[in-house]
Amino acid sequence: MRLTKRNILKIIKNALTEDIGRGDITTEALIGEDKEGVGQIIAKDCGVIAGLDVASWVYKELDSDLKFEALVADGERVEPGQVIAKISGFVGPILTGERVALNFLQRMSGIATKTAKYQEQVADYDLKIVDTRKTTPGLRVLEKYAVKVGGGANHRFGLYDAVMIKDNHIQAAGSIKKAVTQIKENLSHTTKIEVEVENLTEVEEALAEDVDIIMLDNMSFELMEEAVELIAGKAIVEASGGITIDDLVNVAETGVDIISLGTLTHTIKSLDISLDLKGE
Repeated sequence: MRLTKRNILKIIKNALTEDIGRGDITTEALIGEDKEGVGQIIAKDCGVIAGLDVASWVYKELDSDLKFEALVADGERVEPGQVIAKISGFVGPILTGERVALNFLQRMSGIATKTAKYQEQVADYDLKIVDTRKTTPGLRVLEKYAVKVGGGANHRFGLYDAVMIKDNHIQAAGSIKKAVTQIKENLSHTTKIEVEVENLTEVEEALAEDVDIIMLDNMSFELMEEAVELIAGKAIVEASGGITIDDLVNVAETGVDIISLGTLTHTIKSLDISLDLKGE
């Protein structure tokens, strides 16, 4: 996954409009238009950096003449006190863009850092740690990018790019069989179908309908292992629901292919990053 300025420019503009409104009255009253300086973006925590291009594009949106120099790359680990990037040019836009640029960089780096920590727990297993749709509204593309930077993988981006038949869909349709049959009648054969199951009976029902992915929802480790044996490679097996970092190895040992975790994006601590202004 790669970010481009074009596909996130609206996000950046909305964030700047929200923060600046009618103008940065403090900076405009204090700083002359011709005053120049250098801002240093500095890590205050250990972590994995993500979002440097986004921070750069924030500043370029305010002043295209600003020079943004990244001193590390997305995906690199940093230490407290390490200078991540430098911005040089007029001080006014450097200060005006500070909070928006840091908000993106801090949150994305927090997600990348957490993902890397989770991925390290299962590095010896042949499986993927993936995100979910439990993202901040409007920021999904950034947060899923950060998961990739941290070494994880992406689940579906939205309701439009893969079928996931969940418990409420099954309830509405009447059964797994009825739900899958109707999906296959209405969608192309090229669309992957995933079904959420809660017990072995539902696993058998999903297998009978030849689905592509079976999600084991909130199952015990023992039940997961039985389900993996029952599925026996006939579908991709995903484990999900209430899985913590302490559970990862136990889940991995059941033989599942994927562990999906909403916590990668909805319960994170932003990485502490600041901007210090230097003179000309």
